[in-house]
Amino acid sequence: MQVLAAAPVLVDIGRSLREGFFMFWETLWPLILGFGLSGAVQAFVSRESMQKKLGDHRPASVARASGYGMVSSSCSYAASAMAKSLFVKGADYLAAMVFMFASTNLVLELGIVLIVLMGWQFAVSEFVGGIIMIVLLATLGGLWLRGRSIVEARQRLAARQDGDEHQHGPAGESERQSWKARIRTTAGWADSATYTMSDLTMLRRELLIGYTVAGFLAVLVPTSVWHSVFLTGHGFWTSLQNVVVGPFIAIISFVCSIGNVPLAAALWKGGISFGGVISFIFADLIAFPLLMIYRRYYGWRLMVRMLVVFWVFMSMAGLVTEGIFTAAGLVPTARPTTVAPAHFSWNYTTYLNIAFLLLFGVLYWTYRNRERLGAGQGYARDPMCGMQVETDRAPASLVEDGRRVYFCSDHCKERFAAAHRSDQAHARQEHA
Repeated sequence: MQVLAAAPVLVDIGRSLREGFFMFWETLWPLILGFGLSGAVQAFVSRESMQKKLGDHRPASVARASGYGMVSSSCSYAASAMAKSLFVKGADYLAAMVFMFASTNLVLELGIVLIVLMGWQFAVSEFVGGIIMIVLLATLGGLWLRGRSIVEARQRLAARQDGDEHQHGPAGESERQSWKARIRTTAGWADSATYTMSDLTMLRRELLIGYTVAGFLAVLVPTSVWHSVFLTGHGFWTSLQNVVVGPFIAIISFVCSIGNVPLAAALWKGGISFGGVISFIFADLIAFPLLMIYRRYYGWRLMVRMLVVFWVFMSMAGLVTEGIFTAAGLVPTARPTTVAPAHFSWNYTTYLNIAFLLLFGVLYWTYRNRERLGAGQGYARDPMCGMQVETDRAPASLVEDGRRVYFCSDHCKERFAAAHRSDQAHARQEHA
């Protein structure tokens, strides 16, 4: 009897996992393409000039911060760490935040996955809404994100950095070839492949959680439940409520970065408005784990301001974007009954996946043989998340057993230190 009672539950779990897997299958080639291009951009595009020109939040600095963000990794944790590093090195606070917004919302891989999983309208709206959100932050953010809290945050970070003893050499002085020279070398392409593999390693947890949770939401949550969460049929008030609630779902989902996209697809299927989807995707930067990171970086007072201001601007950007797309007749009128197919079939997705899996094999071989190909000079890998970081600009580091270990963020550094302390305590217990 217990077996019979458990059978429906097991069937539901199986259906949910299948849905999540085929969401991943539908977006496999875009993921490989997006991460491959992102790795190439990170390996060949120089960052020094942009780091030196973010001293204010005038239009030119905002444009530079946006461009720098667009060619950076899409990981929310890494984006927050780099924004912190820019800020503590003298960049304007709002310019650093613009960089953080752009690096998670205007990156290529996000747009490609949105096109395949949800449609081109969502990809275009993500970029349009991202620009709107950046303009709002640059023009209105200074009304609240300013004053003593910013000064105290800079002093707090400077004091931590002075006591952290991580001297990597003068920032921005690493001797690197120009991109035109590097792009013609095997070492340059090996560094590119390493960036690609590092970003995939870094985001594997986000992707796994995102696709798995989205599968369960798409299969197990009835449409009536979503209708009780998101208003429908009330015109403007529906749009307003949805863009406000969308970020709240992102906060409690704990999923950041590109892992938000499959969740957004499940929410769109369930009934959230077009603008609500956009504000939900934007809100990966206020997911609860990141709020705790902001608290450590900037203190409680500024973290709360960031939460409120970011939430408002993300909602406003979603609402304005929906208005623009509604006026242009570009909002999709039909919602999918399923987010992903239920079985394999020989179509363009399968053929593209096979081709890009072969490309992935080449990238992986190049990454595994990077040292033999002459790559890795001036780089290190974060031992916790696997991200490749430049040693002279690593956001965090510490000395472990006589060697310096580099990290993409304080978040990874603290995890590493905690694991090391745990290992030491366990070793002492065994010795005793």
